[in-house]
Amino acid sequence: MSIEILMPALSPTMEEGTLAKWLVKEGDTVSAGDLLAEIETDKATMEFEAVDEGVIGKLLVAEGTEGVKVNSPIALLLEDGESASDAKAAAPKAEAAPKADAPKAETASAEAKEAPAAPTSPDGERIFASPLARRIAADKGLDLTGVQGSGPHGRIVKADVEGAAPQQAKAATADASKTDAPKSAPASAAMPAGPSTDAVLKMYEGRTYTEVKLDGMRKTIAARLTEAKQTIPHFYLRRDIELDALMAFRSKLNAQLDARGVKLSVNDFIIKACALALQQVPAANAVWAGDRVLQLTPSDVAVAVAIEGGLFTPVLKDAEMKSLSALSAEMKDLAARAKSKKLAPHEYQGGSFAISNLGMFGIDNFDAVINPPHGAILAVGAGVKKPVVGKDGALAVATVMSVTLSVDHRVIDGALGAQLLQAIKDNLENPLAMLA
Repeated sequence: MSIEILMPALSPTMEEGTLAKWLVKEGDTVSAGDLLAEIETDKATMEFEAVDEGVIGKLLVAEGTEGVKVNSPIALLLEDGESASDAKAAAPKAEAAPKADAPKAETASAEAKEAPAAPTSPDGERIFASPLARRIAADKGLDLTGVQGSGPHGRIVKADVEGAAPQQAKAATADASKTDAPKSAPASAAMPAGPSTDAVLKMYEGRTYTEVKLDGMRKTIAARLTEAKQTIPHFYLRRDIELDALMAFRSKLNAQLDARGVKLSVNDFIIKACALALQQVPAANAVWAGDRVLQLTPSDVAVAVAIEGGLFTPVLKDAEMKSLSALSAEMKDLAARAKSKKLAPHEYQGGSFAISNLGMFGIDNFDAVINPPHGAILAVGAGVKKPVVGKDGALAVATVMSVTLSVDHRVIDGALGAQLLQAIKDNLENPLAMLA
């Protein structure tokens, strides 16, 4: 019986993806770990590995197909003794309707014998397992909720279920049955989406326009930012930061680092200043976790990177411990791979704080939207020459950068946010101290 190769979930939030490219063809022999395809999620293009061995009998989804649902069949893998004609006969036909005289119960039973439905845990979480593993588990009476998967992203594969003891699984099932049935999750509140598509199209009848199709990234950005603005109680703190000392210090450092091919940007200093500030004001190094606040120990700082059609926020982990040159090199690498959509999920998920810098576009100041579950985001404007009053009361000219700290009031109160912004300002206006 042919084994279905299913569309993988390459990130915790992935529901569908684009099958960008097949790396195998029908008739190829593959082993566990061999690359099968390139899958585009809403954020990245990732390689998909085989978890079983066999011969590719049929490719069910063509290259470039968008909106392929997670856990839907994309190819068939032949087992020993099967031929390509067997795979074609077993290939699922989405358009075929069940016969009118076939009872629904019998249809469901036949499907279950081919590949049991993907199981779920007692709390409703989907358990990822290969079709072959599901069939073996069904034959042995195994409960997959008690099996630890060794495949990609914890997926349960053949090797995980072959040695599992049925009685252990049954015991786990019995224990689970003793607990109260989980309450159904409340339906998420409907988000007002504005006028309907039909209403907008009617409004612009007779006008010339071009429709731009929303890709996965733009849909995700729209959903997350709508959620952020509707559910996060933002408040905003603004400061002006004088950059003359930093600019002079940066010039000296770059002159000394030129032989090593290192050139520090102002953004590198901003990342370092924010990472240190989160250590200086540790209560602000926090994220919102639904019914609690998590205070992080390291400074994991996300930095917004604009790419065609959207943006990424790669995360610089343990940024407080890294040198300016190390942060600069890592940021350049992450930004380059973000623009080619080659970042892995763990490289753009997480963090407690973000930076969005539009200064290079000449923007003086702006308010950024918090990226949940972060507690805050710093919006950075351009450094411009402005008249300032010195400590001696004399009027002078200085390079001034305007910043706005957007803060989640559930996580950080006003006074705490002000302390964090003051620490960021002090670090940038005294750059030499950041190296101490």
